[in-house]
Amino acid sequence: MKDKNFFQRQLSLLFCAIIATFLWGSAIPAIKIGYELFNITESGANVKFVFAGIRFVIAGIIVIIFDCITKKRIVVPRKDEIKGIVLLGIVQTTVEYIFFYLSLIYLSGVKGSILNSIGNFFAVILAHFMFNNDKINLKKFMGCMLGFCGVVFCCFEEGLDLSFTFKGDGFILIAAFCFAMGSVITKIVTKKSDSVTVTGWQLTIGGILLTGIGLVFGGRLSFPDMKSVIMLIYLAIISSCAFTIWAQLLKYNPVGKISVYCFLNPCFGVILSGIMLGENIFNVKTIGALVLVCLGIYIVNMPERKKHKQEI
Repeated sequence: MKDKNFFQRQLSLLFCAIIATFLWGSAIPAIKIGYELFNITESGANVKFVFAGIRFVIAGIIVIIFDCITKKRIVVPRKDEIKGIVLLGIVQTTVEYIFFYLSLIYLSGVKGSILNSIGNFFAVILAHFMFNNDKINLKKFMGCMLGFCGVVFCCFEEGLDLSFTFKGDGFILIAAFCFAMGSVITKIVTKKSDSVTVTGWQLTIGGILLTGIGLVFGGRLSFPDMKSVIMLIYLAIISSCAFTIWAQLLKYNPVGKISVYCFLNPCFGVILSGIMLGENIFNVKTIGALVLVCLGIYIVNMPERKKHKQEI
C-alpha cells in the first residue's frame, strides 16, 4: 500500500481544510464590504457580474502563473481536459456566482454564511450516488446530521425566521447546489489532470464568461479609491488559494470526507461577519452551533474500528 501524500494525512488535511474554509468564510463579509466600496446597489445586477468576473479572472491568472513557475514551463490544458475544465468553470464559477452575488444583496452576512454551507450537505449526497467508494455510512450520516443541525441552529440567530425569499434564500441555495456539483466534477476531472492546472483555467474561463455576461447587459465597474482595489485583490486571493487547496484535497480524498469540512464555512462566516460587518453573533446559540459542527466533523473522521461498514 502506498504511503499517504501530504493532502491525505489527517493533520495536514485538517490544516488545509481550515485554511480554505477560513478564506471562504471571509468571502461573504468581504463581498458585502466590496458592494459598499464600489457603490453597487440592489438594481445593479450587471455590475455585480462584472465585479465577480474580474475577481475570478485575476484569481485564475494568479493560479496559472503559480502553476507555470512551479512546473517551470507554460501550462495549458490538454485537448482531452478542455471539456471538463470548461464544464467546471461554467458550473462552479459562472453559474454558482451569478446566484451567489445576487443573493447577498438580500441576506445578512450571518444568514448568507449559514445557508451557503448547505452546499456541502448536497455534496455528500451527490457523492453517495456518483462514487462507489464514497457511500454514506452510519457514522458519516450521524456526523453530517450533527453538522447540519449546527447550521439550522445558527439560522435562528439574530431573530432569523423561517420565511423564504427566492431572490435571497433561493438564489444562495441554488449557488450551494452548484458548489456541490462542482465538487463532484472536480473529483472526476482531476483523476487524470493536475488539480492546480484545472483550478487556474476553470477560474479564468468562468470569470471571463461572468464578466462577459455583465458587460453584455451594460455593466461597468469603476474604482473609486485604493480601498476598492485592495478589496478586489483580496477577493481574488481568496479564490486562487482556497480553490487550489480544495482541488488538491478533492483529488486525493473522497468527496464526502472533504465536503464535511465545509461545515466550518458558516463558523468562520458568522465570526467574520461579526468582526467585519459588526453583526451581533456572541450568544449561546452561536456557540452551541459551533460545538455541533465541530462534533460532527470529529465523528465523520473517527477511524473505523471494524472493516465492516454499515450502509444506509
